[in-house]
Amino acid sequence: MPTVAILIFPGVQALDVTGPMDVFAEANSFLPPERQYSIEVLGTQDGLMRCSNGLPLAAHRHYAQALDAHELLLVAGGPGLPAQPRDAALSDWLAQAAAKARRHGSICNGAFLLGHAGLLDGKKVATHWNDAAALASCFPLARVDADSLYLHDGTLVSSAGVTAGIDLSLSLLAIDGGAALALQVARRLVVYTQRQGGQSQFSPWLTPMPDAASPVAQARQYVLDHLADDLSVDTLARQVAMSARNFARVFVRELGVTPAHFIESARLDAARALLEASDEPLKTIAWRCGLGSADQLRTVFRRRLGVSATQYRLNFSSRGA
Repeated sequence: MPTVAILIFPGVQALDVTGPMDVFAEANSFLPPERQYSIEVLGTQDGLMRCSNGLPLAAHRHYAQALDAHELLLVAGGPGLPAQPRDAALSDWLAQAAAKARRHGSICNGAFLLGHAGLLDGKKVATHWNDAAALASCFPLARVDADSLYLHDGTLVSSAGVTAGIDLSLSLLAIDGGAALALQVARRLVVYTQRQGGQSQFSPWLTPMPDAASPVAQARQYVLDHLADDLSVDTLARQVAMSARNFARVFVRELGVTPAHFIESARLDAARALLEASDEPLKTIAWRCGLGSADQLRTVFRRRLGVSATQYRLNFSSRGA
């Protein structure tokens, strides 16, 4: 039976703990008994510990009592964690526990505790964008990514803030149990199995632009209004009276992705919405979203979501398909 352990402390962010726990707990309802996850919470203190939102939590046991190996060992984060000094005993235990675990990692700024244990050196790690600079300053040998929702670097896994712990947990579930299992759990939790973009761009439909009159904002809106049309860089550049080369450079600078990546993300989101809400054939959905053909639609779903368009519809259709 695979074991998942989450380390908590006074001031921990409650959702950093309960989000991943709910992912693996929900997975158990789809798994046979011998494959179900055993989930435990380890505490830096005995007794009740107050979360940052005031919720009191009690760990199953003190971390020092956990000497067995875990399938997955996660360290939760909390608002005050970056300012906390290194705890030598905790750091030594973390280093030893991580060495025995199949995977180890952090949610949000729980990465600071991993850094104190020497577990970030030479590793690429995600954290909340607001703590990225401080993490990089404290642990200069780490390669801090301020935009990714989650990262896998060998046996180290990490996520951005709060709800990204759910994204990370679903990604691990997909690796261990398959994409279909992750989709079933995501559906039960009413979340996407894999959000597109990073912390700076959660969805091409929802991300606000600071200046709605800017050329990039206008081009972005043109894309969303003309998904089925030709959306080459030349076409978009003409819409905002810029050269194609300069437009592409400014677009990447302001949105953090290439025009091609944004266009595909927008078309993918539109296709997902149609698969969820309609029973139209794949070829019709592909045409309406600008993906050309049913084969291209299938290719994009496989590459971007790791699941077929048909399976996505079966799992998420609001029409009971």
